[in-house]
Amino acid sequence: MIKLGITGGIGSGKSYFSRLLQQRNIPVYDTDSRAKVLINTHSVIRKALVSLLGEDVYLPDGTLNKKKLADYLFSCKANAARINSIVHPRVKDDLDEWFAFHKEKEFVAVESAILYESGLDAMVDKVILVYAPEELRIRRAMSRDHATEAQIRARVASQQNDEEKRERADFIICNDGIADLNAQIDLMLDELSGKKL
Repeated sequence: MIKLGITGGIGSGKSYFSRLLQQRNIPVYDTDSRAKVLINTHSVIRKALVSLLGEDVYLPDGTLNKKKLADYLFSCKANAARINSIVHPRVKDDLDEWFAFHKEKEFVAVESAILYESGLDAMVDKVILVYAPEELRIRRAMSRDHATEAQIRARVASQQNDEEKRERADFIICNDGIADLNAQIDLMLDELSGKKL
């Protein structure tokens, strides 16, 4: 099994790229959606978040107070690091179980905006950077999230620079709205199938 890590900045099109892989019968573990599930259901995470942010980090119905967590998370890098130290170890455990479940697959993929920052790059064989120019990414994210430019720029600033990721990635997929994504995916998978790590 070849484990692929998918990363890229906000608005780069990671999720769209992941859907294209899933259409090729490649399972994709979405760390964002799994982390959201775990934040609401994992007792260790819940206890740690309440200790850090107070009882109102969860709403009366027991679900996460997303605004409170987001305001804290995106206000500075130190806050993001605190949240990540609570959530990331649980996500890694969950991912290990997911890998075991899919062990018969030729390829599996892990989608994470913070693949390197979280240490998840150590759990995959190859890293794919989904890349788009920053201004395009900001426009996409504003439209998708119904957020202001300032809010999206703050999120961009909280993430590792894509230029640094370019230097570390094994494959760079250009998602600028012009380059053919499917052709890039086919070339990448052909190359990986020929190598068999």
